[in-house]
Amino acid sequence: MSETVSFTYGAEEGDFYIQHIKRTEPFERTNHFHGTYEIYYLLSGQRTYFIKDRSYLISPGDLVFINKHDVHKTSDVGQPGHERIVINFSDNFIGTDHPFYHASLFGVYQQSAHVLSLNLQDQIFVQTIMNKLTKELKDKQTGFETYIKLLLVELLLFSSRYADRHGSVPFEHASPLHKKISEIVQHINGHYQEPMTLSGISELFFMSPYYMSRAFKEITGFTFIEYVNMTRIREAQKLLRESNRKIIDIADSVGFENIAHFGRMFKKLTKLTPHEYRKHQR
Repeated sequence: MSETVSFTYGAEEGDFYIQHIKRTEPFERTNHFHGTYEIYYLLSGQRTYFIKDRSYLISPGDLVFINKHDVHKTSDVGQPGHERIVINFSDNFIGTDHPFYHASLFGVYQQSAHVLSLNLQDQIFVQTIMNKLTKELKDKQTGFETYIKLLLVELLLFSSRYADRHGSVPFEHASPLHKKISEIVQHINGHYQEPMTLSGISELFFMSPYYMSRAFKEITGFTFIEYVNMTRIREAQKLLRESNRKIIDIADSVGFENIAHFGRMFKKLTKLTPHEYRKHQR
């Protein structure tokens, strides 16, 4: 059996979701950005984690924080197989209107580094919170909904204080090639609305198209065109949420020259049409 699910509660795009899973074979997810906050805790194995525009090596005891709508993807390092716990929660769960809300809870999502490498004592503390969350959601005793919010608040507050206390460790790319690919990703993020081809970008960054294509996939987990399309669709989602602009104008403004292609790509990545997505956000 390729995976063992210890526990799952809720829906990933819902108000609160937690999943504890152990995998023994290679795995790739399809949902690489979403409107919920994410906490990823690795228990065993090693993973590379591409987040926004850079790649991190994740080891057991590392806590990873991904802000809503940030692009992210994990990949195997060496032998496949890992065990992890993922938590997703929405603004509705602990938002600005909630009695438990405090700006410091979300401080860890504002850090330049996305990863906290915990010492053994702090790993035990975090694991205890995770175990309590799982127990509450399994038992569903009186007031469990309140208690899981308290436990999440405790985890967020601990993490933000930990990040403040240890400061931001200067990020170092694993190699010059990782740095180059990060620069290419940053270029895509800043120029997604312009015409963009593999040959054009590889020439701009003094690489052969074949070499850049292989390196881009190896380091980010995405093909070049996958990442370009994903970035454009993510920006289109933002415009659909935050403006009343016509869908055809939005498609054009994020770099799609063909409205039909935009519609197909939007449905492929979000499982909704642009009209359906906008309706769900209102």
